[in-house]
Amino acid sequence: MATIVRPRQKGPVKPQVEVLFSAKQIASRVEALAQEISADYKGRNLLLIGVLKGSFMFLGDMIRHLAVPVEIDFLSVSSYAGDTSTGMVKLNFDFKTDARGRDVLLIDDIVDTGFSLAFARKHILERKARSVEVGVLLDKPQRRKVLVPVRYTGFTVPDRFVVGYGLDYNERYRELPYIGVLPLEKIGP
Repeated sequence: MATIVRPRQKGPVKPQVEVLFSAKQIASRVEALAQEISADYKGRNLLLIGVLKGSFMFLGDMIRHLAVPVEIDFLSVSSYAGDTSTGMVKLNFDFKTDARGRDVLLIDDIVDTGFSLAFARKHILERKARSVEVGVLLDKPQRRKVLVPVRYTGFTVPDRFVVGYGLDYNERYRELPYIGVLPLEKIGP
């Protein structure tokens, strides 16, 4: 049975969010992914590039469990307007670290259509990285339009609009400590 949680807030009432993964489930899975990544990159200096804004919580929690030396940078791309992918990806903010000859792990909150991650991965490879692997907290395979090789996945989710733990709807709901389904038919723009 799904738990329905009404987020605490000031101002207008937000719609109820159905919890898919609790904070405890997320923490456990993030720690397990960090152990797997640490084993795979043992003895190497890893460059983590997070896709802003959605990856910040996932990346922040994961690095606390990594047992390999890491450097961190960020980039920002966009392809969404509200709850719809436009299919056109724009680089909003580029990473600054020299990726030449480096092992890079691109971290994002969710792979949906694949447009943004494919664009970001290609962009990093063009900067002469030795390897670029992808890690995502959530995978929504039913929506895939572009094939993206994802090496590390936290959870597979149904084709529903999810928010929380960094994921947003029009910049709202990122602060939720869990991942839940947002009933889009109950909210406005």
